[in-house]
Amino acid sequence: MTMRFDLPTVADLHDAALAARLQHKIDQKTKPLGSLGRLETLALQLGLILGSEAPELRAPQMLVCAGDHGLAARGVSAFPSDVTWQMVENFLAGGACVSVLARQHGIALTVADCGVRHDFAPRPGLVDAKVGPGTADALSGPAMTAEQCALALSNGVRIVKDLPGNALLLGEMGIGNTSAASLLLARLGGLDIADCTGAGTGLDTAAVARKTEVLREVLLKHPQAQAPLDVLAVFGGFEIATLAGAVLQAAAERRVIVVDGFIASSAVLVATRLNAHQAPAVLQRCVFAHRSGERGHALMLAQLQAQPLLDLGLRLGEGSGAALAWPLLVSACTVLREMASFESAGVSEKNA
Repeated sequence: MTMRFDLPTVADLHDAALAARLQHKIDQKTKPLGSLGRLETLALQLGLILGSEAPELRAPQMLVCAGDHGLAARGVSAFPSDVTWQMVENFLAGGACVSVLARQHGIALTVADCGVRHDFAPRPGLVDAKVGPGTADALSGPAMTAEQCALALSNGVRIVKDLPGNALLLGEMGIGNTSAASLLLARLGGLDIADCTGAGTGLDTAAVARKTEVLREVLLKHPQAQAPLDVLAVFGGFEIATLAGAVLQAAAERRVIVVDGFIASSAVLVATRLNAHQAPAVLQRCVFAHRSGERGHALMLAQLQAQPLLDLGLRLGEGSGAALAWPLLVSACTVLREMASFESAGVSEKNA
């Protein structure tokens, strides 16, 4: 399988001088050394991403990519596929969890129709990035053609180019997309599918076992899919491919990328594998919001060597975890910019 997608160039952020200045600034705040824990690490990372000793997050954008999955017809989800388009309407109406949280925190919400099996009326906040009316059934053949996969990746690049701000939060919606993410993790990570497969939208133990066997059959059906682009096309979803393209473009533009849960992490995994040389540079821009309750997410995070900020047992998706973590990023930047130093506050430092 061949396809054409021009990878955005992502430069290494390594700047020893800036890192040293940021660390010195953090250490000189009026507090015991290291006493703000992970917030200090986060402040350092955000300063390096934004190239500033006084980083400021501007016009944050939540991008929720939606798509349907042909594999859903195999009973791998507790909900019917119609829920995908119904939830897109809920996002746009402002009633979904991610809508509420984005509104609460002043995050602009964009919903991209990447391949939902429904025709939406044009309206503000909705981007038409439809590649097709849902992917094909991966048990019958590749989920996407090479051309469809390349188009979805390119759509992600295009969407990010049109968004303002310096921070991108990743969200998704698609009945059946935990199956696609599990397949991507199993093949790209060389893991057993049983370890990568969870309850998704709420399957019971017996249904998870059936889902696992379906996914095992899918993997056996496509032994030739090994290269990352081929793996994405054969197993992935339109929304996952679009998010992968968005991640690469956001990284190229030196935006902060806030990664939600299992599905969003699978898009980052794909993005890092498309060009292994750029993987460290892409991950430099990524803040992993939380460890989800979905079984494979801990393994996904391990593949990405990621340390998530929160662990709340979330498994909703949508970008809800990214929105919940957002205030921590705002606080990290604000502390770095506004907290007094020992010298400026006239506070004595620790005894030598």
